[in-house]
Amino acid sequence: MAGSVTSLFRSGAHSPSMAALAREGGDGTGPVDFCIPCNPYFPTPAMMETMAARLKDIITFYPSSADTITAELCQLLQLPPQAVAMGNGSTELITWIDHLLVRESLAIPVPTFGRWTDQPMETGKRVDMFPLQESNGFALDLAQYAEFIRKRGTKVAVICNPNNPDGGFLHKQQLVQFMDAMADLDLIVIDESFLEFADAEAEPSVVQEAMLRPNVIVLRSLGKNFGLHGIRFGYMVANPALAGKVRSMLPKWNLNAFAEYVVFMLKEHGAEYAQSLLQVRRDRLEMASQLSLLPGLTVYPSQGNFLFVRLPVGAEGTVVRDRMLTEHRILVRECGNKIGSSSRFLRLVVRPEVDVRRLVSAMEQVLYGTRRGAAVPELSTGTSYSSGTAAVDRLVSETNGAGMQLAQAVGAMPVPGLAAAPAAGVGMPLPVAAQQGAGMPMPAAAMQMQQPQQQPQQQPMMAPVAQMSPLAQMAQMAQAPAPAPIQMQMQTPVQAPAPANAGTAIPVRGPDHR
Repeated sequence: MAGSVTSLFRSGAHSPSMAALAREGGDGTGPVDFCIPCNPYFPTPAMMETMAARLKDIITFYPSSADTITAELCQLLQLPPQAVAMGNGSTELITWIDHLLVRESLAIPVPTFGRWTDQPMETGKRVDMFPLQESNGFALDLAQYAEFIRKRGTKVAVICNPNNPDGGFLHKQQLVQFMDAMADLDLIVIDESFLEFADAEAEPSVVQEAMLRPNVIVLRSLGKNFGLHGIRFGYMVANPALAGKVRSMLPKWNLNAFAEYVVFMLKEHGAEYAQSLLQVRRDRLEMASQLSLLPGLTVYPSQGNFLFVRLPVGAEGTVVRDRMLTEHRILVRECGNKIGSSSRFLRLVVRPEVDVRRLVSAMEQVLYGTRRGAAVPELSTGTSYSSGTAAVDRLVSETNGAGMQLAQAVGAMPVPGLAAAPAAGVGMPLPVAAQQGAGMPMPAAAMQMQQPQQQPQQQPMMAPVAQMSPLAQMAQMAQAPAPAPIQMQMQTPVQAPAPANAGTAIPVRGPDHR
């Protein structure tokens, strides 16, 4: 049975569906899910019971039109309907953005959500991949990214905030500066699919700024926030002309009846939703703290509902993933087939404390066995599948003719309107676990105590935006106070010796799900 379960990872999709895992698991139930980034606290059990009671009506009849559902969502968000387009999942919107608005080239930092690299390549576009450096904690330097775009002559730029899989975060002011400096591009997409889980800034979304610009789209997810991946729904916000261009291509009934039911029930459950986000943020800190105690495991800062971790030297991610599943019934996301990552990295979804205790115990057994500190061995040469180490230099070079060398060199050439990047390793300490919402603990050898640096004062670039969004207002309805916002900083993690399979050929990649 174990072999049939792990064989699911060797087929087309790298992450089997929970339904497939339940079918192969023998007892009809799925594993504890640390793979799919979903809110574990929403909907509440009472809300689930209400939906279950309405199941027959929901699935029997046609839903309302997309326009009707969008209008209800916009009333909740206090956004003009003409500036919003709802999709059957954010991936549907990514597909239409590519077909309609990406002419020849798109830039994207890697590693990231795979559809931002795969979708435009599938339609023959040039994808300029800007490698995020492990030595900088995978932090995105916007000045270097902008110069990379200029040197490549890229027409479209994408930024995921927070980024998937590492959870890296950029403050609103930084993004506004970037949008102003790149105002001549065909399109800028800010993918905020995980932004509802961030707490490093009181109101981090650039939705209001996007509506005032002719070339900016903000992409938002609903399934992740509301804990309902099975209900495919998300939305984009842009100026009315841009939003209308995408909306005009969508089917009239592209949203299902479950999506309609959830959208219309949200206004009655704002407090529960807000409380769920607060709990995820607290769990993120506690989970990072627990994982950082494992010898040799590196935990990176995250503002998403997941943590990006580097396994100890000698640990091969596919072995860890398979043993966690077959021996402990825990599903984790091994990141070897994400461009710019390797099989030494896992993405672990934030879950309640009881599940985290089970995760940590299982990882201790898999990584160290009876000898704590002795890492699990790498795959044997006879194993027929392995994601291996993603050789970023080679992959980027083969894809767009540039490569990491260009990305490293551009730092010396500032882009007008963007602050120059600090020297590598300077002024980028990783906040410790006690700093709410931004910093994640590192191994003891890498931790430093340092005061956050004061952000320089910037002149406003435009008129003040509207009041905070209704989803942010919903967060204030919760009984528990929101964690105090802090400034996000990064630290150069301790460098470990390269794994034995470093520099191996790039493996064939399966479809990449969030």
